[in-house]
Amino acid sequence: MYKIGDKVVYPNHGAGTIVGIETKTILDEKKEYYIMKLPIGEMKVMIPVDKIDKIGIRDVISEQKADEVFELLNGEKSKMSQNWNRRFRANQEKLKTGDIFEVAEVVRNLSIRDREKGLSTGEKKMLSNARQILISELVLAKDMDEESISEKMDDLFTLTEKEEQEKKEKEEKAKKAKKAKKEKKEKAEKEKEEKEEKEKKDSDS
Repeated sequence: MYKIGDKVVYPNHGAGTIVGIETKTILDEKKEYYIMKLPIGEMKVMIPVDKIDKIGIRDVISEQKADEVFELLNGEKSKMSQNWNRRFRANQEKLKTGDIFEVAEVVRNLSIRDREKGLSTGEKKMLSNARQILISELVLAKDMDEESISEKMDDLFTLTEKEEQEKKEKEEKAKKAKKAKKEKKEKAEKEKEEKEEKEKKDSDS
């Protein structure tokens, strides 16, 4: 049983503080609800007291665990499916667990992929949602404001000047290779047409 002032996590929604316990009558049935206030956006969520185990409500992690989350965010991207649908479903399942390390892994992997290759609209939305969930818990665990946590995360995924230059060079190289391949194909097709035209003229004469 939680009490007012406790900091908890609601899987797929984020972390917040219990600011009230209310009894409400819905469909002629009285039920108790925790009123949880999220630190981001001042939104409030109602949680049925008798469903907290089923929903997966848990305590906010400690400050030490929060430091471990930042270490994970700073790590290498884990292997992901190249198939968009499989990757999306796998990340959805991780977010549903409510485990902050699973959520952090989704944020890290999608942030790195976005930096390297870009994301689809669906994955951009997923990354934004996962970031909000992650930030809401880190704000409470580290006792820092949203902006500071967000900036700290951004710093982890921002390319250095050298990395930015290497990325541009790689993109330029790929662009030149694509152009050369196209020109080679066009040249081969032109030579083929000229050869066929010549053979036709020779046969006519």
